[in-house]
Amino acid sequence: MESNARMVRLVVWSGLFLVILAICFAFFQEQRTSTSISVSPDSKKPEGLPVISKLSDFNLTNQLSEPIGLDDFSGKVWFADIVFTRCGGPCPAMTKKMAELQSYYENNQNVAFVTLTTDPEFDTPEIMKRFAIKHGAKNQNWDFLTGKKTDIVRLAADEMKLTVMDKPQNQQVSPEDLFIHSSYFVVIDKQGRLRGALESLEEGWKEKAIGIATELLKE
Repeated sequence: MESNARMVRLVVWSGLFLVILAICFAFFQEQRTSTSISVSPDSKKPEGLPVISKLSDFNLTNQLSEPIGLDDFSGKVWFADIVFTRCGGPCPAMTKKMAELQSYYENNQNVAFVTLTTDPEFDTPEIMKRFAIKHGAKNQNWDFLTGKKTDIVRLAADEMKLTVMDKPQNQQVSPEDLFIHSSYFVVIDKQGRLRGALESLEEGWKEKAIGIATELLKE
């Protein structure tokens, strides 16, 4: 009887030991799998806005006849677009929308604005100044830039990825229908890198613009 009882106890304790061992094994296996997943590079999702391009320095002139270069925007988030003052198409609407953004950020010195011209031979600083005033722009943190056409094309098309080209004469519908250009606003970060773009003529453009700028201002 005593040997039978001892045998029963041995079987019970052996079974209990095996159950505990199985639980421990399962626990450590789960921990190892969890750790492996948490450090796996594939599990990390990219965060923030991508860097589309890096702007190189430029030498252009604003509506006040002041020289302007990339360093003037160091540490600022800035919006940019391209228009021409003789434009009978989207340019006035684009400029008024940019003026809305300028008003929204009027108390934020870390936000700036740039408008390039596709028509530098006609758009002198004085003409750009009159255009700016007409459409509600303030000189405080908004530069209307003109200069050598090759420099403008490099900055706008090559680096800001804005469409800009002369319109063939046989496709022009009026004497002012001179250029094909983008109606996008692009957003440049504090380090002079292109980080975002939005269609200025689409519904919800302002919310998109503010959302991009808000994210870049936090960096």
